[in-house]
Amino acid sequence: MDIPVTVLILAAGLGTRMKSKKAKVLHRAGGMALIEHVTDAALELAPPERVFIVVGHQADEVMAAVGDRGVRFVQQAEPKGTGHAVMAAREALEGAGGLLLVLYGDAPLLTAETLLRLVARQQQGDVAATVLTAMLDDPAGYGRILRDEHGRVRAIVEQKAATPAQLAVREINSGIYCFDSGLLWKHIGAIKPENQAKEYYLTDIVGILHGKGHAIAPLLREDPQELLGINTRAELAAVDRIVRDRTVRRLMLEGVTIEKPETVTIDSSVSIGMDTVIEPFAQVLGRTTIGEDCVIGACSIIRGSQLSDGVVVEPFTLVLDSTVESGARVGPFARVRMESHVGREARVGNFVELKKARLGAGAKSLHLAYLGDTEIGEEANIGAGTITCNYDGLRKHRTKIGRGVFVGSNATLVAPVVIGDGSYIGAGSVVTENVPEDALALGRARQVNKPEWAKKRRERKLRPDTQG
Repeated sequence: MDIPVTVLILAAGLGTRMKSKKAKVLHRAGGMALIEHVTDAALELAPPERVFIVVGHQADEVMAAVGDRGVRFVQQAEPKGTGHAVMAAREALEGAGGLLLVLYGDAPLLTAETLLRLVARQQQGDVAATVLTAMLDDPAGYGRILRDEHGRVRAIVEQKAATPAQLAVREINSGIYCFDSGLLWKHIGAIKPENQAKEYYLTDIVGILHGKGHAIAPLLREDPQELLGINTRAELAAVDRIVRDRTVRRLMLEGVTIEKPETVTIDSSVSIGMDTVIEPFAQVLGRTTIGEDCVIGACSIIRGSQLSDGVVVEPFTLVLDSTVESGARVGPFARVRMESHVGREARVGNFVELKKARLGAGAKSLHLAYLGDTEIGEEANIGAGTITCNYDGLRKHRTKIGRGVFVGSNATLVAPVVIGDGSYIGAGSVVTENVPEDALALGRARQVNKPEWAKKRRERKLRPDTQG
């Protein structure tokens, strides 16, 4: 049966047990906000226009976290429970028809495969709703699933309201439901805040539907780990480890070599090509893409960057929000940042920093340089100790170094300045004016040698009348 699916993600809560000023769904696991994980899973079941997120606390920040995915938002003016959050979406969703899948913004481990199974069970059409459940050795803290004689769900009872016999039940409610939306909207008004917290609990809809003669099916998930929600920082850390372990395993199955995988940190948004090697303690973060046959050295950090095939990043190197083209080598102990671009077969050596710099194909800067706001032509050579002085105290200025330029060691290039193609800069020069093509620029004082000066100074220092 091809029944349309709408997804509703509840993400309006405060998350007080996190002990944080930040909304719980904005905390991160595996390098992404919790709400991003859940939204991405939802988008594998429904198009963006059929994915709705209920927001409340820090609504603007939550919407900003996933707004680029094209999903829609519903405001819950004040938190009055999960049932009230669904009621808040009634006006936006009631006319959508089909099935309504209800998720939570703090459950990032739930996979699209499990959700597809849940929807498939509901699409069989013989029940009003399907509830995702799990068996736990220790079900403390969870609502218990109560089944009828046919194995269907007749009610969900919260732990604090359960009898001793009900507390012995090991099957728990995940809070994940797939509803026949018509029946849900018909009966949701029957949920009442008749509990100690005076809130509208979505769990009550199960008993309401059962009381109206409608069947509720359980879908038992064999791996309860996938249903883990997050309420504390300790639980967040545990889920972060699981997400990262999943990512590392996926990459290795795709042909990536990860040495000592227990030591690396790789975000779930990362893409890495076949036969690339990630050495111990490396971090690959954000929306980074790494090509095939690359090497990411030990203790390096790559964040928000694009590396083409055959790139080598030596140990202890930072590549941040930048691009490195095929065959280039960066590091060790280098820093490439702020939209820098390292060209094909270029070299960036130890203790070289690039900031908003573009290094042309085959160019190299191998030792101890700062190249800020700089464009460097193909095959140029930047000597050790070179600095582009890009800041005058008020504004940043650019330096342009042409093709095939040779910059001698310890040169200081005061921007704005243009160094013409094929020119030479003498070692130790301070360059403040443009240099023509193929010229030699010298910007240093003439050396003066004073014979015997040092010897006379030592002798003068040893005379008695010079002692203090």
